Amino acid sequence: MEFSRRRLLHIAAGAVVLPALSRFAWAQTYPTQPVRIIVGLAPGGTTDIVARLIGQWLSERLGQQFVIENRTGAGGNIGTEAVVNASPDGYTLLLIDSSNTINPTLYDKLNFNFIRDIAPVAGVMRGPLVMEVNPAFPAKTVLEFIAYAKANPGKISMASGGNGTSSHMAGELFKAMAGINMVHVPYRGTAPALTDLLGGQVQVMFASVLASIEYVRDGRLRALAVTTASRSEALPDIPTVGDFVLGYEASAWQGVGAPKNTPGEIVERLNTEINASLADPKMRARLADLGGTAFGSTPREFGKLIAEDTEKWAKVVKLAGIKPD
Repeated sequence: MEFSRRRLLHIAAGAVVLPALSRFAWAQTYPTQPVRIIVGLAPGGTTDIVARLIGQWLSERLGQQFVIENRTGAGGNIGTEAVVNASPDGYTLLLIDSSNTINPTLYDKLNFNFIRDIAPVAGVMRGPLVMEVNPAFPAKTVLEFIAYAKANPGKISMASGGNGTSSHMAGELFKAMAGINMVHVPYRGTAPALTDLLGGQVQVMFASVLASIEYVRDGRLRALAVTTASRSEALPDIPTVGDFVLGYEASAWQGVGAPKNTPGEIVERLNTEINASLADPKMRARLADLGGTAFGSTPREFGKLIAEDTEKWAKVVKLAGIKPD
């Protein structure tokens, strides 16, 4: 009887261990077919480029093609919804960017809850926007800009790439924290907004480093500050907004997510490979060319950033009464 009981316990223990081993083995063989990375924004922008860099790395490391698929529309929500509704098997991923933390409050009705329905996998890149003015504008520092704005309320036009975009949100956060009034002028994209900033039709913009750095370097735009908590490697001589407006921080960032209930073993494997890419000097140099820095993280750390930014931008959207285009 004792022998039978001991044998039964061994069998029971094996029954528990076997599924875990099977899941581990399955994750080790993943992927066995091409993987889609959905990008909710148009080709050619920073988010799309980041997706292609990570996709190429994962293709080379994991032996299957990671194919970039652009699903544009509704500020990235169409692409996000496609991933939310995909099978949670690791074969459909989402290239997340900071707009995904703005949209939950910006849009009244979404068919998903981003924090609930997307599992964070890994951060990839984090970088600043640049607070920049036309050289004809009298202010040469952030403090001079604030003083001018307070002396001329409502007379400064602030361009953005559209309602609810990162450039708009960074500007609205600055307005609120600096206690100034500027007129928001939304454009259909960064390029036309920068064209009017260069031409003097508008006075200030919070633009991406990638889109504006050459204009700053050749003097056609004057950079007053970067929006991250620390200085940018691409513009090391430019101070941060937070040096003058205590507590100000606004980042543009990208990362990778998957549908909820994607097996943890697959999430961990992708996280490991993505973090390995961010330790590679060539990848870090490519990200620096985009104006950002490698942003390695665990899934939990990346999820914490998503939750914190969602809460921060919700306050800004409500305070400014922002509506989508």
